Amino acid sequence: MQDKQTKRKQNILLLLVIGVAIALAVYFQFFLSENKEEVNTEVIELVGKYNKNCPLNIQEGIRLDSVSLHEEEVVQYNLTLLNVEKETAEVDVIKAEIEKSLLSTAKANPGLQVFRDNDYTLIYSYSDKKKAFLFTVKILPDQYK
Repeated sequence: MQDKQTKRKQNILLLLVIGVAIALAVYFQFFLSENKEEVNTEVIELVGKYNKNCPLNIQEGIRLDSVSLHEEEVVQYNLTLLNVEKETAEVDVIKAEIEKSLLSTAKANPGLQVFRDNDYTLIYSYSDKKKAFLFTVKILPDQYK
């Protein structure tokens, strides 16, 4: 008789623990998905603001043409190098210099904080002044954290 009561108490306790674990899992899933929705809304609004101001000369010889969201956690900046022509440019040299600059910008720029906080991949696509594609620079979250 004692064994049956002990087993029954253990079973009730086990069910109770499982119930609490499921409740917590559901709560955190809801909380995280709600949080993700807020981030998505914030990112969409931010990208919209960027695009309202485009085209925008962001530094001497570089124009931001547009910003777009791709698959989950990927944002792409489309830029034009206003003083570069693909036929005469040393594209590899330009890319290497821009890549270094972008990496330090991605780490420090306060305007990119929401992307850093939420592990976005940043893609920078460059064209020359005649709109010919030059190169893409991809910065992954583990590169700028």
